[in-house]
This record gives sequence, C-alpha cells and structure tokens, in this order.
Amino acid sequence: MKRILVVGAGFAGATAARELADAGFQVHIIDKRRHLAGNAFDYVNHHGIRVHKYGPHLFHTKNEDVFSFLQRFSDWVPYQHRVKAQLSDGRYVTLPVNRETKEIVGEEHVLDIFFRPYTKKMWGVELDELDPSIIKRVPIRDDYNELYFPNDPFQALPVEGYTVLVRNMLFHQNITIELDKAFSREMEADYDHIFNSMPIDQYFNFSLGELPYRSIKFHEFHLPMPLALPAPVVNFTHDGPYTRVTEWKQLTNSNNNMYMTSLTFEEPCDYRDNYQERYYPVKDVSGKNRDLYHQYVELAKENEKMTFIGRCGLYVYIDIDQAIASTQATVRRFLKEQQ
Repeated sequence: MKRILVVGAGFAGATAARELADAGFQVHIIDKRRHLAGNAFDYVNHHGIRVHKYGPHLFHTKNEDVFSFLQRFSDWVPYQHRVKAQLSDGRYVTLPVNRETKEIVGEEHVLDIFFRPYTKKMWGVELDELDPSIIKRVPIRDDYNELYFPNDPFQALPVEGYTVLVRNMLFHQNITIELDKAFSREMEADYDHIFNSMPIDQYFNFSLGELPYRSIKFHEFHLPMPLALPAPVVNFTHDGPYTRVTEWKQLTNSNNNMYMTSLTFEEPCDYRDNYQERYYPVKDVSGKNRDLYHQYVELAKENEKMTFIGRCGLYVYIDIDQAIASTQATVRRFLKEQQ
C-alpha cells in the first residue's frame, strides 16, 4: 500500500485525500493551521451565529458530479446568494450590475462607481492593470435579475457548515490527520508521493522570485439588533479601506439569534501585511506573474514525487467546485498511472 502525504486540509487537499483513500492508498494529511477546511473554515460564535472566519464561501456550480460528491458528506440547504452595493448617498443597488442598477446610476458611470475603486482596494492596482478575466467573473447584466449566481443550477450550503463537511470527507480508515503541522522538505523521504497545496514559490524558497498575492484582514462586529443589512453581503463603492461587509445570520445555515447580529468587514491588503496569509493570486494584464508561475512549474517537473494542487499550488483564482473538480482530475490521472 503506497503512502501518500497531502499538504493542506482545505477543499483541494481533502478531495485528494478522500479520492486516494477510497482507492486504497494510505494517506496522511497535514495543515499548518489548527483547524480543518482551509479558508472555508467556519464556526459558531458566542452569539450562536455561524461565521466563516476567512470571508463568505458560497457553494454554487453547474457541475452535478461535484455536488453529488459533496452530498456524500453532508446534508445541504438551498441558498441563492444576493448582494447589494451602497452608493455614496446611502442608497442600495443590486450587484452584479443589472438593468435597474444602470438606470439608477447611469450606464456611463458603472465602471467608475463599481469597478475602479473596488479594483484599487481589492487588487492594489488600477482597473487597466488587472486581467479582464477577473472583472468578467461579475458580469454586467441587461435584465432585472437580482441573484449573484443566476446561471448555476446547484446552489446550497452544508447544513452543519464547511468544517463538519471537510471532517466527514476525511473520516476514513486510510486517512490520518495532523494539524498545526507545517510542511518541510525532509518529509518527502517518508512518502511515495505528495499532493501539495502550499504556494509553489514558497516550496522552492522563492528561488525565482515571489509570486504576488492579495490578502484580507477581517474585522468582526456585533450589534444588538435583529438585522442590519438589506442583503447578506453589501459592497462599498467609496475609496475607504473596506470592500464589503457580510451579515452572517442571513445565510440559511446560520443559527439564529433574535437579539444580536454579527457582521464582518473586509479590508484587502498585500499578503506580506497580513502574516503571509495568501488568499488571491494576482492575475495581471501583462501576464508577468503567470510567466513566473510557469517557471516554477518547470522546476516542479524535476521532482516526480510532487504534485501541486489548489489555489496556491496552481496559482489560480478558482471557486470551491473548480478546486474539487481540478483535484479529482489530477488524482485520477495519478491513479491511472499507477495501474
């Protein structure tokens, strides 16, 4: 029985571990943090409200196979996400920008109100410097739709949260877990193969240079009122430090509290200003960052025991379903090669 190490207990790592364990491999999964589920980690706070520690993680997909895979490990409750933006005069309008929003602010002002200040805060660059594919993740619409993911047929939240979901994924006789354990190169000698979701440039000790990432500082507040916002998430259009705020009790799998509500405000920053917490790879319009990543990929090919997975391992901006599908495809190629 081959022995596999999986680095990172987020969705990519948990998917790899489960697929390999189901195939009969002995898997040891480690994570430098003290909890499972990576950036999707959630918990119930002291007001009885479920909070996502690293910002809202909303499962949505067109991929029925991915949703079926996750349904093995949790019951789910339907949830269709809605977002509002607050204008400078305090009014709320729908995001993604729809026909009603364009009628309120004027179509000629859409970029300057909703995209330029947000891009500067979120990515640390001007709108013209960012790869257009990032902006296209939130398309401008010409109808009156109010849903954030109107075209995805599968939208839901795990009833007991993402942390329990990932714990259930890793509950297998062939899987052992070690938290608060960072990866070191010396570990490689003890395993037949490693699936690694750590930043690929960090693995190589930044020998070719650092890949840039954006990070988020999260500021949580509690208010003695039943409800504060007109939608679960509100984006800000000003040039202040915060990009958005989430009201957790508006998510359908949050425990309720009749008298209190919990809000988390997000403040983007460079990852070096936030304890090296890397959340979003920076996809610049010049392609320089992607070129540097591919140089690291060429280095990685020299180590046949190492396979990189996940957002940081692959230096991609992907959603939960994409992280799972990508990892499944990678592991299944590996399994085929073992036959």
